[in-house]
Amino acid sequence: MKLKTKSDVMKMVKECKVRYIRLWFTDVLGFLKGFTITVDELPRAMGDGMGFDGSSIEGFARIEESDMIARPDPATFAILPWESKEQPVARMFCDIYTPSGKPFEGDPRYILKKNLERAKKLGFTYYVGPELEYFYFNNPRNTIVLDKGGYFDLTPLDVAQSVRNDTVSALESLGIIVEYSHHEVASSQHEIDLRYSDALSMADNVMTYRLVAKEIAQGKGLHASFMPKPIYGINGSGMHVHQSLFKGGRNAFFDAKDKYHLSAVGKSYTAGLLKHAREITSITSQWVNSYKRLVPGYEAPVYICWAQMNRSALVRVPMYKPGKEKATRIEYRSPDPACNPYLAFSVMLAAGLEGMEKNYALSEPANDNIYHMTDEQRQRAKIGSLPEDLLEAIKITEKSEFIKKALGDELFYFFIRNKKMEWDEYKAQVTQYEIDKYLPIL
Repeated sequence: MKLKTKSDVMKMVKECKVRYIRLWFTDVLGFLKGFTITVDELPRAMGDGMGFDGSSIEGFARIEESDMIARPDPATFAILPWESKEQPVARMFCDIYTPSGKPFEGDPRYILKKNLERAKKLGFTYYVGPELEYFYFNNPRNTIVLDKGGYFDLTPLDVAQSVRNDTVSALESLGIIVEYSHHEVASSQHEIDLRYSDALSMADNVMTYRLVAKEIAQGKGLHASFMPKPIYGINGSGMHVHQSLFKGGRNAFFDAKDKYHLSAVGKSYTAGLLKHAREITSITSQWVNSYKRLVPGYEAPVYICWAQMNRSALVRVPMYKPGKEKATRIEYRSPDPACNPYLAFSVMLAAGLEGMEKNYALSEPANDNIYHMTDEQRQRAKIGSLPEDLLEAIKITEKSEFIKKALGDELFYFFIRNKKMEWDEYKAQVTQYEIDKYLPIL
């Protein structure tokens, strides 16, 4: 049952004898934060909200503006399955407000709500279905793989299948619908796919998924990592995002008469994603390590084009199946699972809406394997490429007025500053590669 009102929550708390409630929210970088209240404080939390000091939360406030209010969303109430059965613990996602009662402009959940409101004013609901890949390791201090399995392998190659199954069960108990789970291409790599949902619910679900995977793995003495590229020489982890716009109960991306069964709305939305792909990459791939994954040869898309069957393209339009009009969608393939989903969904939607509002024309699909094309061939085909590293990506984003509009000034400027600091810290490092290569000869 998905709860909607405060009275629904209070009834469930009483029936299930919940003792504690964890109030969750997300900082600008996509890390889950939170604090715990007792059940006695819940009515006050759902009324006035709970105050907290935001000065130490990334992107939240300066010291002199530290007071924040967390107001839990009743629709997100769920009991955590790994906690004590004797004293059940629930969680609720919160929206963050200033003491004056205004939504906090640095709250990623609020930023997504603003972008969804923009789509709503045009008559659309934004749906997403992400595919998150991740690795299991022995512990967080090494990258020793647990198996030598590959895509869709089973026991004995898929040694962590039971861990993955327990993760699926935990997600389902939290009301999150899982469509598939399987071993991925790389050794010790796995994937759990969530049933598509509205973007706000899905962003909450992605944050929950990442925590659940880590909680279940830790309980088994393992470590689940959503790091984009933890191991050199094998595939990294992506978060392919299937997305569509609905108008009422109708899929606005579907057109029965079109060659690709893609409507004018779907085409201009896709064109918007392609045109602004370089600008949004610092948000969909936000870490220095993200760009170790975005290199040719490891299934991660780096070239800006679209196709139906061609998985080397940045955007894929899955083939239409008769009678499955609602399944018409586009798949954006460059994001990784370590991004902030609230911000990633925000900028993808904003790019698509930009294409729709300005009536961008969609280029012809790229049917050849782009990795096998020469630079000259790609240039003739007008196929650009994503930024090569975080520095290039952030410089492009910094000049983007449409990104600033999508994120709001406060969050935009903090994000840019933080990413520049990350790059400065990274570029000063002396890596093992440099020690191995240069120390013996220089």
